[in-house]
Amino acid sequence: MPRDDLPSAAEGGIPPETSDADRFTNARAIRSTALFEDYTELIADLSEEFGEARITDIARRLGVTHPTANKAVLRLKREGLVNSRPYRGVFLTEAGAAMARAVKARHRLVVRLLIAVGVPAEAAEMDAEGIEHYVSETTLRAFEAYLNSKG
Repeated sequence: MPRDDLPSAAEGGIPPETSDADRFTNARAIRSTALFEDYTELIADLSEEFGEARITDIARRLGVTHPTANKAVLRLKREGLVNSRPYRGVFLTEAGAAMARAVKARHRLVVRLLIAVGVPAEAAEMDAEGIEHYVSETTLRAFEAYLNSKG
């Protein structure tokens, strides 16, 4: 039941319950997508550097166990984002490559914004890893407009 004595969201208070439910549902969905995005981005980087992405390299770079990386790659295969070959590496499909490109672009934009507002480059890179998954397209457009206005 709403309370009249609490400030509204616009006044710095908490949002209404329905808004909370929407935000938390969205955050859970993004966490699931973030895994796919991190893996596709890394697979693209490894493929560019070595011609393929091996499970052992994926696991080491993400700081997870080999079985964890293997399980994630199987999920990526089911989603149509990667292909793999026995005794070879993991390769992005067109959909996986498109996802990796989009994530890299978001990452670069978030890093640029963070640096523009005074965040040191190393911290900006680290912070962008989390922010890039949760920022909306509307916010990304605002970031881009802000950066473009600064020349």
